[in-house]
Amino acid sequence: MSRLDIHQFISRSDNFAVLIHDPETGAIASIDAPDAADIRRELAAKGWKLSHILVTHHHADHTDGILPLKSETGCKVIGPKAEASRIQGLDQLVAEGDTFKVGNIQVDVIDTPGHTAGHISLVLPDHKTAFVADTLFVMGCGRIIEGNPEMMWNSLQKIARLPKDTDLYCGHEYTVANAKFALAIEPNNQKLVERAAQVTAMRARNALTQPTRVDIELETNPFLRPHVPAIRERLGMKDKKDWEVFAEIRERKNRS
Repeated sequence: MSRLDIHQFISRSDNFAVLIHDPETGAIASIDAPDAADIRRELAAKGWKLSHILVTHHHADHTDGILPLKSETGCKVIGPKAEASRIQGLDQLVAEGDTFKVGNIQVDVIDTPGHTAGHISLVLPDHKTAFVADTLFVMGCGRIIEGNPEMMWNSLQKIARLPKDTDLYCGHEYTVANAKFALAIEPNNQKLVERAAQVTAMRARNALTQPTRVDIELETNPFLRPHVPAIRERLGMKDKKDWEVFAEIRERKNRS
C-alpha cells in the first residue's frame, strides 16, 4: 500500500483546506480550492508542487482557487460530472462508481447530493480516509440547499456505511456550534457530552477538530441518529421514518 501524507489548514474564515501527498510519486492534490493564496502559501511551506485539484461541489468557497492554481501549475482538475456546467477548469468528470488515482493513491467516488445537487465525496479505501466536504460535519451536516431531506439522509447513510475506522475530513470548522446544537437534541448522550467538552477545549487552543471518524459520528452526531428512541421522544416523532426525523433535526438547526 502506498503511503499518504495529509496536511490540513484553515482557509478563508472557516473552510478546512486539505493537501494530500503521495511520497512515492510526488503527486500532490488539493481537496477543493477555497483560496489560491492560502493553498499557494502552504504548498511553498511544504516544498510541494500541486499536481491535482479534486473538487467536491460547485460552491465558490470550494472553487475560487481553481483557475489561478491551474494557470500557475498546470494541475489536473477532477470534479463532479453532475456539476460540470457550474465549475470552470474541470479536466476529468467523475460520478459514483468511478475510481482514479493521484500518483499511486486510489480514489473512489460516491455521489452525496443534498447540499448541492451533484455533490460528491472522495474515498481513499487503502488509507481508510474520506473527504466528505459539506455533506457531513463534525457532529453536524451541511445545509440542504439544492436537494431535499430524504436525498441528504441517503447521502449521509452512504458515509455512515463506510468502515467504522474511516477518517472523515469535512469542509468547514463549525464544530463548537454543532456540539452545542447536538446537545440540545440529545442532552443525555454521555459520549456526546464528553466529545463536546473535548472539541471546545481543542478550539480554545486553536487546534483543528478533524479528522473525525465514522464510529465517532455514529455515536455523537444527531444527524446520523434519528433512529435513537430518546431523540424521537424528545422531538415527538416516535412513529416517523428516520429521514423524517432527520428532516426535523435539520430544520431545527436551520433556525438555531
